[in-house]
Amino acid sequence: MIAKGSELALFGTSADPPTRGHQVLLEGLLQRFPQVVTWASDNPMKHHGAPLALRSTLLGALVEGIANPRLQHVQALSSPFAIDTLTRARQRWPDVDLVFVVGSDLAGQIPRWKQAAEVLASCRLAIAPRQDWPLQPQQRTALEQLGARLELLAIPVPGTASSALRQAPDPRQIPGQVWPLLLKHNLYGLTTP
Repeated sequence: MIAKGSELALFGTSADPPTRGHQVLLEGLLQRFPQVVTWASDNPMKHHGAPLALRSTLLGALVEGIANPRLQHVQALSSPFAIDTLTRARQRWPDVDLVFVVGSDLAGQIPRWKQAAEVLASCRLAIAPRQDWPLQPQQRTALEQLGARLELLAIPVPGTASSALRQAPDPRQIPGQVWPLLLKHNLYGLTTP
C-alpha cells in the first residue's frame, strides 16, 4: 500500500534486455523515492528484439533479484503511450504524487509523444542522466515550455544500452538474475561464456 500524499516513481522501460544500467537506475530510485513501480512496455519509436511478455518476465526477474519491498513490477501499467500509463496509474493510486522517470536518452522524444503536454501536466518528470547521453539545454527548454515540472536525478546511470547489447552481447552488462532467462529462451544471440 502506498501512503496518501507520498511520491511514487514510475519507470517504464523496453527491457530489451534489462541491463546493469536498469538495475543501477532502479536501485538509485529506491534511494530517492519511498515507492518505485516498473513495467516493460513497447516504445512506438523503437524496434524490439523480444516479445513484450518475455521482456516483462526478464524485468520481473531483475525486480525479484533487487528484492526490495518498495519496488513493484506492475505490468498492468504497460502501454505504448505514456498518457495511457499515467491514466492507469492515477486510477490505481489516486492520492499520490506521480513522478514519471525517463533516461536522458529519451528526453528529446518526449515533445513528440502522444498528448505530450497532457502527460507532463499529469505528473512530475524526473530525468536520469545516462552516461554519454547528457540532457541538452534545448531539450530541457522544450520540456519546460510544454509545462514539465522537471527534476534531474543524481543517479549515475551507466551508458549501457539494450540496443548495443543486442548487437554486441556483453555478459558483464547483464544482471545475474536475468542471464539464465536469456539463455533459456535463446535471446539476443547470447551463449554461456
